[in-house]
Amino acid sequence: VQLQASGGGLVQAGGSLRLSCAASGSIFGINDMGWYRQAPGKQRELVAKITFAGISTYTGSLKDRFTISRDNAGPTVDLQMNNLKPEDTGVYYCKAEWLGDDFWGQGTQVTVSS
Repeated sequence: VQLQASGGGLVQAGGSLRLSCAASGSIFGINDMGWYRQAPGKQRELVAKITFAGISTYTGSLKDRFTISRDNAGPTVDLQMNNLKPEDTGVYYCKAEWLGDDFWGQGTQVTVSS
C-alpha cells in the first residue's frame, strides 16, 4: 500500500485547509484510514480516523473544526480543517490499516500563522 498526501500549506489563523490522501497498490483489504499530526518537539498524535463503513473518530474537540471523509472507490481519505489555530501547526500524516499492518504517507506540512 502506498499513500500520497497533499494539501498542506501556510494559512493564517482562522483559515481553512483540506488535506487529501490517495492509496494505491494493494488497496483491497484496507480497513481504517486516518490522519495523524506531529508538532515540533512532540509525539505524533491521532487527529481523526474513519472505518471502511464510514464511522469516524476524532481526538478531543477537533471534531468541532475538522471533518474526515472517505471515498472507498479510491480509496481516498480527506481532512477538512476549518478555523485553524497556530497550535494546529505540524506535519500531517495519513495512515491506512491493511490486513493488520499500518502504512504511512510521507507527511504534509501545515503551518498556521497567528
